[in-house]
Amino acid sequence: MIFKIIIVALLFFMIFNLFRAMVIMIQNKPGQPSMTRYIGRRVFTSALIILLLLVAMALGWITPNPRPY
Repeated sequence: MIFKIIIVALLFFMIFNLFRAMVIMIQNKPGQPSMTRYIGRRVFTSALIILLLLVAMALGWITPNPRPY
């Protein structure tokens, strides 16, 4: 159960960074942090989620759906 909560929290963090980058892109004010910082965080979070899912499947913490055939 804790693993699912961590994955959901990371997904929300990824969406937050996506919207934060969008706000910075729209405002385009000098002196603000770069949009690439938030996009980079989003990409890193996506890679971390995929890595966590693969490790959890390998350790047997989660099981994928059975094949339909």
